[in-house]
Amino acid sequence: MERDINGRFIQGLHYSPHTEFKKGEHWQKPKAFWDYEYLYNQYITLEKSAQEIAEEYDCHRNNIIYWLDKLGIPKRTTSESRQVKHWGLSGEQNGMYGKTGNENPNWRGGITPERQALYSSREWSTAVKKVWKRDKATCQRCNAHRASGKDFHIHHIVSFEVELLRSEPSNLVLLCKECHNFVHSRENTEKEFINEIPTGGH
Repeated sequence: MERDINGRFIQGLHYSPHTEFKKGEHWQKPKAFWDYEYLYNQYITLEKSAQEIAEEYDCHRNNIIYWLDKLGIPKRTTSESRQVKHWGLSGEQNGMYGKTGNENPNWRGGITPERQALYSSREWSTAVKKVWKRDKATCQRCNAHRASGKDFHIHHIVSFEVELLRSEPSNLVLLCKECHNFVHSRENTEKEFINEIPTGGH
């Protein structure tokens, strides 16, 4: 018997080993917006609204609001939302429509609390907006424009380790996902968009 006389499951026995969830499994398939870097990129960098993101995943806006709060991504105020200029076409005509899975920004084992604290700050948000405007929403390596539907990253030319330069726009550059991956790969033998840590840097 798998239950006791009171109808409770007996510890150590399994009701249906073939259908029960294993350790670490979830009853829902993982969604792209559960990922901090992906949701930050969509909401902060690309300035999409929670409603726009929700429509791409056929879910309720409150789902996106929940994950913004859970991941510590600062939500826009009403006045800030009104200032956001939305770009491109809507729905399936938008190049970013429905991009999930391997289309997410590159995930390298998670973001440290130190990085997450920076990426959640207003200081970083301000720097990101300046870089997008300065670089004209264009990858500075391959010249791909945001309207191409590619994912874009903000890259630190001098390493994130140098605290004084973390939010300095002159140390930041806009790259598409593919070029950002290249810059951090062994193929980048010429060290494009990579500067050594200055002597005495922190």
